[in-house]
Amino acid sequence: MIKITSIPLCAALALAGCSGNDDPGPGSLQSSTFDGIADTEVVHYTGTEPFWGGAAGGRMATYTTPENPDGAEFPVERFAGNNGLGISGTMDGVGFDLTITPGECSDAMSDRSYPFTATLLIGNEQRQGCAWTDSQPFTELEIP
Repeated sequence: MIKITSIPLCAALALAGCSGNDDPGPGSLQSSTFDGIADTEVVHYTGTEPFWGGAAGGRMATYTTPENPDGAEFPVERFAGNNGLGISGTMDGVGFDLTITPGECSDAMSDRSYPFTATLLIGNEQRQGCAWTDSQPFTELEIP
């Protein structure tokens, strides 16, 4: 289990998309805010070891586990950085910070390929997983 604090993770993603100057000047790299997931889309996420999942849409998110299949529902804020989407809130008094980034992902438990990776920080416990949306679904891999 990797332990890190949520402040650097969230700050890096949030600040990566911030700029006080639209013209960074000569020699600077200019980047745009991540727009790979529309504000109106629901993001679904899942992970293993331990098993977890949920969805975030609008200003609400759910988090499920085998012990709590109905899940916990709580308010969240969404923000776009340079290379991903951040979803943050507080669940049962503990910080919930989810980062969704583009990239092929496998949960290693199914024959699915997901279009996004998911990094979840609950308190100071980090979890890895995969994510998808309705417009960018997972695909089933063909088994020969």
